[in-house]
Amino acid sequence: MSPEAIHQQQRLAEPPETAPEPHPDLTAPTGDQDAGAAHRRRGARVLVAALAAVALAAGGVAVFQYVGAHGPRPADGGTPPWPIPADPLPGIRAAGLTHGPMGHAEHYHAHLSVFVDGDKVEVPADIGIVDEEMSPLHTHDDRGVIHVEPHTKGEVFTLGQLFKQWGVTLSASQIGSLKAGAGRTLTAEVNGVPVTGDPAAIVVKAHEQISLVYGKPDPSFKAPASFTFKPDE
Repeated sequence: MSPEAIHQQQRLAEPPETAPEPHPDLTAPTGDQDAGAAHRRRGARVLVAALAAVALAAGGVAVFQYVGAHGPRPADGGTPPWPIPADPLPGIRAAGLTHGPMGHAEHYHAHLSVFVDGDKVEVPADIGIVDEEMSPLHTHDDRGVIHVEPHTKGEVFTLGQLFKQWGVTLSASQIGSLKAGAGRTLTAEVNGVPVTGDPAAIVVKAHEQISLVYGKPDPSFKAPASFTFKPDE
């Protein structure tokens, strides 16, 4: 047999070449990995939606607070809480006062407490304040401290002038839109002593505690008879 024939028989006897098995792609996601990724994506969407809802809710609260503080309200001030007016100028004029730099002829303080149905009502900051200027009768914070800082010594200021600037009606039978009658009363005290007549006529004097109480009479309720001022007040 020729060498060529022998070589041909050897080639035919050898097993045929097979294609190499593919190596697994370790980077390709498995079924479990696909499920985990989908779960994470769903979780991320839920988280984003929750954060958006919180942000919207917070924005809604902020808008509600702003509208409550600066939106239109009844001419008598309505019911408490009583925020300061969005525009302080009409109230300052209605009180017969003007605004300008702080006066230095005198500087003293009184304190006002207001109670409605046994609950204390906040006396807000910045009553009588216009930007960097102020009327001679104003507040700087929400403690109820009334500041009297006129340009002329001996000027007299009344509680009614503060309420005019506050935009809250005050008379012998009404505070805001709350009226005496049907078992409810409006009473006033200065240093624990009852004051009759119109509380708007109470003259604001140094270190006096003025209390206004509206609601059904409660013998167990006692309005404060004094207030602890800061050392520089």
